[in-house]
Amino acid sequence: MLDIDNVRTGYGAINVLWDLSLKVQPGSLTVVVGPNGAGKTTLLRAVMGLLPVTGGDIRLGGQSIARQPTWSLPEQGLAMIPEGRMIFKDMTVEENLAMGAFPGSRRPRLASNMERIYGLFPRLKERRRQMAGALSGGEAQMLAMGRGLMAEPRVLLIDEPSLGLSPVMTQEIFAIIKSLKQQGVTMLLVEQNTRMALSVADRVYLMRGGKVIFEQAADQVDLAKLHDLYFARDTREEPESSGQPA
Repeated sequence: MLDIDNVRTGYGAINVLWDLSLKVQPGSLTVVVGPNGAGKTTLLRAVMGLLPVTGGDIRLGGQSIARQPTWSLPEQGLAMIPEGRMIFKDMTVEENLAMGAFPGSRRPRLASNMERIYGLFPRLKERRRQMAGALSGGEAQMLAMGRGLMAEPRVLLIDEPSLGLSPVMTQEIFAIIKSLKQQGVTMLLVEQNTRMALSVADRVYLMRGGKVIFEQAADQVDLAKLHDLYFARDTREEPESSGQPA
């Protein structure tokens, strides 16, 4: 569904991703973990066209999107839930959700999709007339996720959904992500909470220094050994990847 092939990108003269490759299969939940500065958010920004791809290619459903403008990608089925939520605080919850139906082909189904979102997030329905700036951190994350789903994405990119949330709210958000996975939503999730990430993932990629250094099916990952790689500890026995690391 989403193929990232030997991608290079960065900020101006500073390159961040170095020939990075990964695949997201249809209906799967692919997780990217790694320490701060690994390039995880940079990867999602490159996929969304927010950063120039200076090498390699990004394909959605077999079609290259690497050098297309950001505003054209939601119509093609790509949506991103950014780190820090980035909701419109001076708009109501319902107005925020409506903004997610930006692609013209989705607007005729705005009402039905909004009811679907309210079914997933009953708390948003209770607060639909409230200003988004009055929401708690967890509610704001729900709103950001609901807004992304309003675009009917073929692939949903989610950046650090647990950031700044309490453990209880983190559990609730990941329960929603698991529910979306069961409904067949294809997702690429960036997350630092490796234990929670592995609990919902189909496949896991570990990034460090702008490169993928390890990949494996989530149900085969040894968490202790993954953490050794995550923190760059010396270890005699490293996890074995199924397939070639990107």
